[in-house]
Amino acid sequence: MQAAASVTTVAHVIQLAVAPVFLLTGVGAILAVLINRLARVVDRFRVLERMQPAAGNDERSILDAEMAILSRRARLIHWAISLCTVCALFICIVIATLFTGSVLGADLSGTVAALFIAAMLALISGLLCFLREISLATGGIHVVPRKAG
Repeated sequence: MQAAASVTTVAHVIQLAVAPVFLLTGVGAILAVLINRLARVVDRFRVLERMQPAAGNDERSILDAEMAILSRRARLIHWAISLCTVCALFICIVIATLFTGSVLGADLSGTVAALFIAAMLALISGLLCFLREISLATGGIHVVPRKAG
């Protein structure tokens, strides 16, 4: 009877761990988006670096300004990636803590709650960095109206 109870307990812990696992999947998708954005920023920065030696003074100042924006964007994306990774680590620790508490028969609900809150704060901070990076990226776009005809 004891074995059946422990299997039931483990099954219950697995059910509790499903939501954090789905959250982990979502954070992984966000990380993929961020990594792709960082790659594009780095690629564009390298293109501008190669253009600099042949540029005149006016053109060079434009390139420098764009490179400064790209540098800020890269920093923000780096922070977003770091914070989302910290979030993912906290979620993994939440899952491990759920199982550890079950195996040890200890009430670790306070620890789980604190870790989950920390994960959410890291995710919120990462998403705010992402929003700021998007703002920088779109701030440099100037739409010039076309002349009719």
